[in-house]
Amino acid sequence: MKQLKKYLIYPAAMLLLFLTACHDLLDEPAENKAFTEETDYTRSADMILPIIGVYATAYDMGWECYPLIAVRGDDVNAGGLGDQQDFMETDFFRYNKDYWMYNSLWEASYGKIYTTYSAVNQLELYKENGADSQLAEQYIAEAKVIRAFLMFNLTRVWGSVFIPLDFDPTNLMTTELSSKDQVMQYISELMDEAVPLLPDMHPRERSDIKGGVTRYTALAIKALANLELKNYQAVADATSQIIQSGKFELEADFYELFKIKGKLNKENLLEWQYSDFGQGSGDSKGHLFGFYGPQNWTPKVAGLGGGWGFFEPSLKYIKFMLDRGETVRLETSVLFTDRGIAEIKSDPKYASLPEWVSNTTRSGDVINDFVRALFSSGKHYLPTDQYIPGRTEYGSNKNFICIRYAEVLLMYAEALTQGASGSSISADEAVNSVRTRAGLNRLSGVTNNQVMDEKFAELAMEWGTRFYDMIRLEKYGELSYDGRTFNPDLTFLPYPQNQADLLPALKGE
Repeated sequence: MKQLKKYLIYPAAMLLLFLTACHDLLDEPAENKAFTEETDYTRSADMILPIIGVYATAYDMGWECYPLIAVRGDDVNAGGLGDQQDFMETDFFRYNKDYWMYNSLWEASYGKIYTTYSAVNQLELYKENGADSQLAEQYIAEAKVIRAFLMFNLTRVWGSVFIPLDFDPTNLMTTELSSKDQVMQYISELMDEAVPLLPDMHPRERSDIKGGVTRYTALAIKALANLELKNYQAVADATSQIIQSGKFELEADFYELFKIKGKLNKENLLEWQYSDFGQGSGDSKGHLFGFYGPQNWTPKVAGLGGGWGFFEPSLKYIKFMLDRGETVRLETSVLFTDRGIAEIKSDPKYASLPEWVSNTTRSGDVINDFVRALFSSGKHYLPTDQYIPGRTEYGSNKNFICIRYAEVLLMYAEALTQGASGSSISADEAVNSVRTRAGLNRLSGVTNNQVMDEKFAELAMEWGTRFYDMIRLEKYGELSYDGRTFNPDLTFLPYPQNQADLLPALKGE
């Protein structure tokens, strides 16, 4: 544990290299900026380094982490017939506490959380040595926002978890578990601390850390936490501030939002950023999007790699969207195969499909049949004609969107239909702005059920939103579909056995 503590307190140079190259923040190579015991805390110009380390570790999201957070809703299925049988079993609510992915998500999340505490410790040292106090407080607030987002996902997956209070992980040996509600309240209060210290701007307007969090990112995370607490007035209040700011707007083309045009888009409040640095070879920082892609395709640009086929939009979701007359959102969210189209048509109700339903995407990539799944996620797909020539890895140069303005609008509408009062637009206006982009008719007197349907249509395959919505609203029957049987006792994953063997508070849980 001593070595781990040292690593967390002194982030590795390779982590700093990522954001340095990605944002052109520093004038000299990041490998020359490593934290060591000899760090000169009187060098105010170096104070940005700890928070760069926080972003770098957050962006370094292992391919196994997001799927566990996102796979259990009725919007998405785990691709089958692969070497990750327990991932598919998790989708069917049959959990294996020894499965390596559970332990990996837990360890990765807490490692990143401790990095935020390490950064705060470093920033306090800069303050003590005469650095710009206001800027130090801003960077500390940014670390809190990243921590809050990590804690938010941890507690939704496991329920009761640890809330670390400093940068020493050995304290977990004596720390008690906090309930999900306690963690959500902690997040809400942490965001209250952060909001006044953060820049009043859109993330893409920041000049020091392009795309870094702002007060509106913190407000969105506060809203998300209070939604889980069913504190709908707090949700309405936080989202109202975002709406009233006028700094965010929906991307006009939903299809392009998840492509290169979506990088640092005006719709995004938080996104993990990746880059090929405008070059066809050499250094590249990216997420392994191959997990979500089709195993077999004919790319428009020959020679580009395919995916693994492990993340499949559900047939239930596709039929729901067809029933609504959805076009652009369905086209964007789902990559169809011929085999998948045939499966849809095997239901007499869907024997005739719109002409645009095809195994060829709007961008000209052909999705061929493959063994693991009938469909692939379009939200994790990048058209091959948008790759930088020379790059071949699936999804190369694509960002990973975490929170966007459409979700803010729909949270606001949900809160109002649950009895909260709003100080900005009406619930109808919030929902209709999202529907108008989707090419749907406007609604009047929108109900909570209509808002939840809109969230299903808009946010499918994004961070497990659908699953956690159904859990919160106790609509458990929606999660029992296509051979799955859900009950409330299956809400949370079991603690990883590796962690239960180490941490006294987890023993017997």
